[in-house]
Amino acid sequence: MPTAQEKAAFSERLKLALRKSNCPVKGATDLARLFNLQYCTGPGIGISVQAAHKWLNGYTIPTADKIKALTEWLGVSEHWLTTATPNELSQNAERRLPSSAMSLLEQIKALTEYKRHFVKELVRYLTE
Repeated sequence: MPTAQEKAAFSERLKLALRKSNCPVKGATDLARLFNLQYCTGPGIGISVQAAHKWLNGYTIPTADKIKALTEWLGVSEHWLTTATPNELSQNAERRLPSSAMSLLEQIKALTEYKRHFVKELVRYLTE
């Protein structure tokens, strides 16, 4: 049985994979709907909004078949989604960026903490 820490870590990896995906997911309702469009092959096979909420909030980890469906949909490996460390999370995210984005990322990393916070708030404002 997974520990609370493992469930929380899975939740963070899932949220990161969803942010990086081509389909923006704004919450459990979106996740359940989009997952079911990808995965559902018959009545009663999909997931409920409650299940998606539990995945996103670190209460449960999906079954192996649903993890497989998530990895195919989101374009990540099963290993990464189920067991990646925080260091592997940032390495994987950075490896998938184009060179122009990597350059921008390096510039942001070179900023002072105050300026990085300002950039973060600006991006949050622009994406709302």
